[in-house]
Amino acid sequence: MVSALHILISYLISEIACASLSACNADNASWDALNQSLSGNLIATALPAAVCYPGPQYNANSCASVDAEWSNSTFHAEDPTSIDYPQWAGSPCLPVNASAGQAAVGSCEVGGYPRYTVNGSNITHISEGVDFARTNNIRLVVKDTGHDLLGRSTGYGSLNIWVHNLKLGLDFQQSYKSSDGCIKTTWTSSAFQIRGGYVWGEVYAEAAKRNLIVVGGGDPSVSCLGGWMQGGGHGPATHNYGLGADQVLEAQVVLANGTLVTANACQNPDLFFAIRGGGGGTYGIVVSTTIKAYPTTGVISQTLSIIPLSTINAISNALFDAISVLYSEFPRLSEAGYSGYGSWTTHGFEPITRNSTAGYVHSIAIFNSSINDAKDVFNHTLAKLHPYTSSNLSLLVTYTSYPNYATYYAAESGVQQPVGSNAALTSRFLDRKALTSNLTQLKQTLRIIAGTADQATSINIEFVGGGPVASDQIDALSGVNPAWRDAYVHNIVARGWADGTAASDIQAIRNDMTYVKGAAMTQLAPDTGCYMNE
Repeated sequence: MVSALHILISYLISEIACASLSACNADNASWDALNQSLSGNLIATALPAAVCYPGPQYNANSCASVDAEWSNSTFHAEDPTSIDYPQWAGSPCLPVNASAGQAAVGSCEVGGYPRYTVNGSNITHISEGVDFARTNNIRLVVKDTGHDLLGRSTGYGSLNIWVHNLKLGLDFQQSYKSSDGCIKTTWTSSAFQIRGGYVWGEVYAEAAKRNLIVVGGGDPSVSCLGGWMQGGGHGPATHNYGLGADQVLEAQVVLANGTLVTANACQNPDLFFAIRGGGGGTYGIVVSTTIKAYPTTGVISQTLSIIPLSTINAISNALFDAISVLYSEFPRLSEAGYSGYGSWTTHGFEPITRNSTAGYVHSIAIFNSSINDAKDVFNHTLAKLHPYTSSNLSLLVTYTSYPNYATYYAAESGVQQPVGSNAALTSRFLDRKALTSNLTQLKQTLRIIAGTADQATSINIEFVGGGPVASDQIDALSGVNPAWRDAYVHNIVARGWADGTAASDIQAIRNDMTYVKGAAMTQLAPDTGCYMNE
């Protein structure tokens, strides 16, 4: 029997897709025929900021509106082509802030964006778009919200399948039953079927109505079915319930031959394995997933911030000592139930916390606990931090009790993050050995990744490992990077640049991230890896 994954691979290796539409076999008549079969849902690319450039489309008011919305992820999600991080398309046709004295330079070019988009508001249209791309040997990309940090939802000269408008329902099951009676699935508790291009904010609302928790993204505007889940997927509930990919009980997937198949533990298990952590837009177009849901619980959150009391050069040792202590404590804190997110910098362009451009801040939480118990767990860490905070650093810690997960998420996580900026990232999973075996090397690594004053490097801590993230390694059909199972922290280092920065300067930043900062983390944690989405 030929498997679904074998079908995909056969098409991938059969021939190389065209680099541009003009080189492909589809002529104008073929495109017109496709548009007719799609009931007019084939969209020629018209970038939103085209209204800022000379020509018949120029409109000053519309340009001002695009510029104001450029950092809003929902704005990009609702456009068929635009993405959150336009650097991956070569940053063509950026908006112009006329009120700040900017003027358009050159013309609005499509650059690395797709040339046409199929508005996949139903599965038949998605299948027809895939068929057309395969038949005519055209590069195919898939976009839901365009939130991908690595630009996988765009591509030069491509046909884009836009699934954001596929909205067939959010169906709740009090007790999960697979669509085909699969007996290899042991889950019998609650579940949601996400039938289309919904974002996590929409699913969270349905879960909250029923006093349930689902594992989703920290940002409510992230797509449920796309690269977030297919790459692994983490969020505020991950430490307690597992990675996003490991929540999937069943999926509906459009294959490279245009057919729709079910993937679960019984049908197409190779495809089921691949989409649960193997990467978004790679093995097929996922149009539906059924995911686990859990009873809600109370949450205790802790917010901690550390800032220097004098110039950073005078107290840098204390700051690095304190941050090193926190990193080394993460395994113990994780095993006691804590998880969450943090960030730090020694040379920020903007304040990171309490109006300081240098410092550390985190928001971590324990589920199903009390404030007193949460304090007891963290007091050991505070005692280790005390020698560095008496005269050099200011430490502020607060605790908050929430009656349920939905209230906690809304207060501590549920905001859309600004997008549209340029950045280079490097990242690494940090396991127990990296965090606890050699504190001198740990502190040296933190100094290297912190960079210099002119680099304005930021470090993000995703403290979400342990718990079911580790224990779910027993799932033979989970395709996530095995390094997740041993990691307590996924550490992300980022440097940015302004639009118009010289290509040589951008390459220098990327080299620094790869060969200096990334290399230092690899040396600290040689046996791990990194999260493909970040």
